[in-house]
Amino acid sequence: MAVNLAAHHTFFPQLSSSSSSSNAQKLQFNPASSLRSCLNSASTKIPKNSISAINCASASAVSTAEVSAAKEDFLPPLEVSEIVAKCRKWVWRGYTINYFVYPESNSDTAAMNPPLLLVHGFGASIAHWRRNIPTLAQSSTVYAIDLIGFGASDKPAGFQYSMEVWAQLILDFLDEIVQRPTVLLGNSVGSLAYVIAAAVMQIADFDLAKIIFKANDGEESVIRVVGTYGIDSPKAIVDDWRIKLFLPLLWLVDFLLKQRGIASYLFDRVRQRDSLRNVLLSVYGNKESVDDDLVEIIRKPALDEGALDAFVSIVTGPPGPNPVQLIPKITLPVLVLWGDQDPFTPIDGPVGKYFSSLPGQLQNVNLFLLEGVGHCPHDDRPDLVHERLLPWLASISVS
Repeated sequence: MAVNLAAHHTFFPQLSSSSSSSNAQKLQFNPASSLRSCLNSASTKIPKNSISAINCASASAVSTAEVSAAKEDFLPPLEVSEIVAKCRKWVWRGYTINYFVYPESNSDTAAMNPPLLLVHGFGASIAHWRRNIPTLAQSSTVYAIDLIGFGASDKPAGFQYSMEVWAQLILDFLDEIVQRPTVLLGNSVGSLAYVIAAAVMQIADFDLAKIIFKANDGEESVIRVVGTYGIDSPKAIVDDWRIKLFLPLLWLVDFLLKQRGIASYLFDRVRQRDSLRNVLLSVYGNKESVDDDLVEIIRKPALDEGALDAFVSIVTGPPGPNPVQLIPKITLPVLVLWGDQDPFTPIDGPVGKYFSSLPGQLQNVNLFLLEGVGHCPHDDRPDLVHERLLPWLASISVS
């Protein structure tokens, strides 16, 4: 399943105000006092105006000729070794975060369009976008980031991971590194993290799909939120009878994983090449996309020191805010690309049913079901994703 949300963001006052003073000190976040509190209190601090959202329907009305032309522009993937060699480091709240920029120098076309920020899903990293980056970079500067706890970013001992922490990291990255209106594309937990960020941003002043407000340092910033790419948390929605039946099992799994010996044994089994390949084959519709590179993209970070602690903390941690409560806060265009063979979040499950109903309820949401595609559409069938995504991005840029 995938949701494509494009977000133009530079500053979020409550989250960016402390970034410059806390980089030298490692902080442990309390989600209850960060993004969630902002959702509850920001409306009293920032004037709220009406919003004029761009209608995303143009993405579904693109002509066959335009789609065919886009196909000719699809480029081969980057080599994983090239991505690794060109990654950069950013110190966030005292932790080292891995990120990637492509191309390194902007073309005239890329300079005219908003940059893109790619946010990976659970267990993945920057290289999971290797099949998308070259094609997307033809018209925009592409940034990709390893969330803390994943990829080559730090996996600190004792760190309490949460969706809110990742959302704050994304906001700070846009604030400190990108510093331009930016389109967000994500998959799985990465998308839920920036949906949280987008929901927070919707509280600010709007002017024709732009959020304009003053940061604490007095600088004016512009944010524009346009869509998402992948929401997924099995614990986040519990109003479906099937999930309620499995809650005791989920609690048992949480308990077992908190036992160090059991967790270590299970993690060692999961990160074996054959085990990873079998898991990937079960969640990909296009089995040819499950190659040796993909297996290593998932496996290598799992060998890092701190990977076990990160895995346990993430799997047993809170599910994060319910997307059903967040999406209505996002009144700007949303493009949903959903694989019809997604076993984690099937289209007939509670999350799938909810998103399937959105186009009929919210004018700003479009959804396309991708045939023969699993949980990671962007890597499973990048051609199908690019066919829908590129014209949509072009319409956003024009708007």
